[in-house]
Amino acid sequence: PVIPCVVSQWSVWSGCAEPCKTTYRVRRRHVIQEPRNGGEACPPLEERAGCVEYWTQQGTECKQSLIPALITTGGFGKARKKRAAADGNERAGYCVEFQLVAITPGCLHSHHSYTHWMQYLREGHTVCVECQHPALDSRSLHCYGDGSGSKKNQVLHWQAVGNPRCKGTWKRIRQLDTCSCPSVHSFLFI
Repeated sequence: PVIPCVVSQWSVWSGCAEPCKTTYRVRRRHVIQEPRNGGEACPPLEERAGCVEYWTQQGTECKQSLIPALITTGGFGKARKKRAAADGNERAGYCVEFQLVAITPGCLHSHHSYTHWMQYLREGHTVCVECQHPALDSRSLHCYGDGSGSKKNQVLHWQAVGNPRCKGTWKRIRQLDTCSCPSVHSFLFI
């Protein structure tokens, strides 16, 4: 008889491969039954996903300038606020304005519906990035990659969530209590 490949459930995700930099985490599964007699081949046994660990193995916070800001569309924040209010964890957030310095071409060449917001990223434009719970770290009271502690005109790095080829640099302009950018230029720290 034709016997297809059978694999186990996925393992839990590993921790990040290295602290203080954008890297990856891994999950694995194993083959329970090898395919026989022309049965369906086994699917991939390993998956990787991007991640950032903001604390060293010794428990100290990573230097801010080493960490790229991870951003997504501001529209994601509406659902996030509803969930936070529902479980009582809503904390006051803030917004940071940045001027985009450089953007990789990968931001324009993404065709998935969840990455359409990346097409509004343009060099020279001012964007607003909101820091809200749960990205607002309870220990430091800021979002990672927000540029706090950076020198004036220091070029900082950012990366879009959902498209690893969409990243770039920006300069921090100022921090605000509320965001005032048009919705296409409003983003969210992850």
